[in-house]
Amino acid sequence: MARLFSYVVARDYGFAPNPFYGFCTLATCKPKIRETASKGDWIVGTGSKRNGRDGFLVYAMRVTETMSFHEYWSDPRFASKKPELHASRRKAFGDNIYYRDDSSDEWRQLDSHHSYEDGTTNFRNVENDTRVNRVLVSGDFIYCGGSGPAIPDFRGRNICHTTQGHRCRFPNETVEAFVEWIRGLGDEGYCGAPLNW
Repeated sequence: MARLFSYVVARDYGFAPNPFYGFCTLATCKPKIRETASKGDWIVGTGSKRNGRDGFLVYAMRVTETMSFHEYWSDPRFASKKPELHASRRKAFGDNIYYRDDSSDEWRQLDSHHSYEDGTTNFRNVENDTRVNRVLVSGDFIYCGGSGPAIPDFRGRNICHTTQGHRCRFPNETVEAFVEWIRGLGDEGYCGAPLNW
């Protein structure tokens, strides 16, 4: 049975997750989810209380692929997700930012949302992001950004996480009810701009 991982998207810029160019990807942040979620599992990100969006859907994705950072970097399907900070917002918040240096085998970070403002490497983010060499990919997702609906209870159970970390221990019937609700929304793919744009 598929599992459901629920967490709060504290900062919604279209970076983590990145819902652009036909795929929703989680390549940075949330290392514990990236480490343990499997193909077929569902990830749901909800709005934050600080932004007045707690309990609202930001996105939901069914994991359809997992891959290493090297595979993600090298796959032509995801070349558009390499950031260009002076292009469109979609390009500026690209999450395909990590590769290994050929000579030293050290991680390199593109100038991105996770580097410092002057473009230099933010080693704290490098360490956090790359401690799990795994990217979650979905071709089956809905991303509402700052305009998602309120998430109801499912069989009397609230699936929304409210603090740091995530929740993932839900009964099968709760997961099934959540998936039925998501499918019943009638929308898919990119449906709304990130809240923090």
